[in-house]
Amino acid sequence: MKKKLRILLVWILVSLIFQFGGHSLLNIQVQKVMGLTAVDSEPPITPQLKATIPGSDLTNIQVSYAKDYLAYLENGTLKIFNLKKEKIVFEKKSSSATDQTLGVRTYQWLPDRNILLYFYAKKNPNEVTTVKVYPSQTITSNPSIDPKTEDPNQAEIVTQEVPAEPRYEKRYGSPQLTELYSLELPNSDEDTAPDDRLHLFDPPSGSEEISKGGKIEKYVVETSTNLMYLTVTNGSTQQLMKIDVMKKVSTLNKPRELINNMATSDRYATLYIDSKVGTEQQVVALSNGKRQVISKNTNDRIIGVRKGKVYIGEVENNELVKIKTTADLELMKENPSLKTEWKGSIPYNENLHMLIGVTGQLIVYDNQTASIITDGHLAEVKLQGDENYVSVDGAELIQLTKAGISTHVELKPLKP
Repeated sequence: MKKKLRILLVWILVSLIFQFGGHSLLNIQVQKVMGLTAVDSEPPITPQLKATIPGSDLTNIQVSYAKDYLAYLENGTLKIFNLKKEKIVFEKKSSSATDQTLGVRTYQWLPDRNILLYFYAKKNPNEVTTVKVYPSQTITSNPSIDPKTEDPNQAEIVTQEVPAEPRYEKRYGSPQLTELYSLELPNSDEDTAPDDRLHLFDPPSGSEEISKGGKIEKYVVETSTNLMYLTVTNGSTQQLMKIDVMKKVSTLNKPRELINNMATSDRYATLYIDSKVGTEQQVVALSNGKRQVISKNTNDRIIGVRKGKVYIGEVENNELVKIKTTADLELMKENPSLKTEWKGSIPYNENLHMLIGVTGQLIVYDNQTASIITDGHLAEVKLQGDENYVSVDGAELIQLTKAGISTHVELKPLKP
């Protein structure tokens, strides 16, 4: 009897272990599908390597997720450089050597894979189209009056539409089209060619809608839902545009609204923006067609979102004086409470870069200094390159030093 009981208890224990393991595995898979395991749950990739890039006039430097490819612009051409093999593996030239509005306009690496999304502008081959229009003529006739009709005014009036001679009209579209591409890079040890794919907008007029705005300034991607947000500026007019997974384009901003910065949730389809309408400056959350004011303080600026926290910086007299956070919720509420994480003083200007690293550290840097705030403590790192960049996960420092017609690049972990 005791033996049978022991066997029964063992099988119950084994069953519970399998159930727990199965539930854990299922939970992990669900989190992956929902985008909640994100790269943040894994240690960041931080290689140490050096390479020499052929070229000295490099702009908009961005390193890939795996830190093995570098994207940059050189004389209007987008180039992708394999840092391990030290060679250019992809180029995308502009269709015009003189028109600066054409070619690659903006790009961004996805934060969890070696895929680069980029926008490419080209001349609209069908800017002016001619269509044949058939206007119709309406002819009214009075039939003969029936003698039996007592009131001639009641006689039926007959109208008939008769086609007239066709005429030709010109229809004018946008002078240029803006296309969306995704460039998927293989493992940097392989020799496979990158996969460059064009994504068509639905409807096709979405390309013209983006082009009409002019210059693409801000561009962010929400990876869990594949939503893309961009600001497109033409003179003093700015549009906030959303591109969904079906490549449908829609406009989200209010009339006369200007957006200085924006960030997306890494867990939900929420967009946080610095919204300015007239003299009113606010931090606003946009989700499911709703707007929620996160902060009415005119000195507050959105910095980023990481691991369930929304980071807001308070700027006074060109100084970053406070870092505040609030929970990144699926359903944001109006005016949530803000927790102060740090107080101090860091010089603040338009040339600074600010981001939130994978461990929740705030990094503020320019070409000379990186200020790193971790758990309320400030540390400074002196930067050595002619130009310096930090990866979007805050883990890697990219230093560029010009050497004649070439550029030396060094990658190493960023540590306080």
